[in-house]
Order: sequence, then C-alpha cells, then structure tokens
Amino acid sequence: MTRDERERQLSVVIPAYNESQRIAEPLGRIDAWLQTHEPSSEIVVVDDGSTDGTADVVRDCSRMLRTPVIVVGSSPNRGKGYAVRVGMMRAQGRALLLTDADLSTPIEELEKLRRCLAEGAAIAIGSRKMAGAVVEVRQPLLRESMGRVFTLLSRLLLLRVSDVTCGFKLFTREAAAQIFPRMTLDDWSFDAEALFLARRLGLEIREVPVRWRDAQGTKVNRTRDALRSALGLLRIALNAARGRYGLHERAARLRGRALSEERPPGPS
Repeated sequence: MTRDERERQLSVVIPAYNESQRIAEPLGRIDAWLQTHEPSSEIVVVDDGSTDGTADVVRDCSRMLRTPVIVVGSSPNRGKGYAVRVGMMRAQGRALLLTDADLSTPIEELEKLRRCLAEGAAIAIGSRKMAGAVVEVRQPLLRESMGRVFTLLSRLLLLRVSDVTCGFKLFTREAAAQIFPRMTLDDWSFDAEALFLARRLGLEIREVPVRWRDAQGTKVNRTRDALRSALGLLRIALNAARGRYGLHERAARLRGRALSEERPPGPS
C-alpha cells in the first residue's frame, strides 16, 4: 500500500454491469465534486463481467479525471452483491461510499451522510421514503411496488429500515471491514444482508432523506430478481441461525472480554 492509499479519506465504490453508454458523465460529476470537497479520494469501479466494454470506457475516462480511478475486473457476471463486496474490500478510504453507476442520488448528497459519521455513526444510508426526501423522477409503478414489498419483508424478517435498497450508503472503514467479509449473497438482496449484519454487530446506522431520481437503463429483471431477493431474505435468516456469519463467536469473545475485565485482579 502506498502512502497516498494510506491517507485516502474517501473511496467511492461503483458496481457496474454493461454501463458503457452512461458511466462517463457520472464519473465526471463525481470527480468534479470530490476535487472541491474530498480531494483525498479514490474511485473504485468494479466491472461485473460486462460484455460492452465498460472497463475500457472507465479507463479512458480516468485519463481525464483528477481523482485516481481503480478498475477491478470480475468475470463472469456474478451479481451486484458480489461486485459491491469486491469493491468494498479493495477500497482504501477511511470512509467508503457505495453509489450506483447511474448516480440516481446526486453525489452532493454525500455531505448529509458525512455529517452522520462525524457525529459517531458507523453507517449512514440514503432514504427515498423518509420525510424530507425528494424523489424527482419516480420509478415505474411495478418496480416501486416491488421495492415497497421487499422493504416490508425486510422489516418483518430482519431489520427496521425505511429504505433498504437505496444505492447510496456510507460506511466507516472499520464498519466495512466487519461487514463485507462476512457477506454471502451476490444478488439484489445484498443490501438487506449488509444492514442486517451491521445491526447484529451493534453498529449504529442512521438514515438520511436524500434527493433521488429514477434513471433509465436498469438491469433489473422484475420477476426473476424479485423472487431472488425474497428468497435472499430467507437465506439471511437461515445463515444467521446456522452461525454462518460468525456472529455467535464474536458475541462469545465479547462476553469473555467483559468477564475478564470485571474479574478482580488476583493476589500479587
């Protein structure tokens, strides 16, 4: 790791699949904002098995940007959850922002999430459903309804968060290091898995109302991905029950540490 990498204050992690036609403009917007507000930053783009030359487009763009851009290749296509996990584990920043390639939430909204971390939160997530959120362009009715159902199921089965799937989330490096190596899901239910793990690890999550607009060109297959996401919630619950996340071992270590701290010192 170079000195510059050690001093990165922020990593912007972008999972990308067949985004060659629209990723250049968001990269330019991110770079311009970072240079003014977060100059000690990096951009990590994970190309999840694209077949349209997305990685080449990103590399070409990077020559015109002032923010360092790292392109991580992954083949074949594994899913957004996999790409996010790879990007988060590659990033070097003290804070790690997950954002979508279409920049549906403007990069300027990052300031709101940053304030949460400055106040002690481990994770800050954008919400399109809280009071104060501004949805400039709504999703098609069917996709919006699917999102509501997924959030409802997430709240019933796993955790109480108003907007599980908003693709704008900020993690401290320490929180990311605890969460992402434990993750197992490659599909669209990865958001719920990440936040479920954060809750079980005792990490503070804050939600922030953000501006958001739907962008054309989604890669979501409505029927297939809705079914996978619903099944993903069940897999999260089963993984936790079977101890796959290592949460029981962590709890045992914490209990042991607490007992040792409470135990009076022995005779000298």
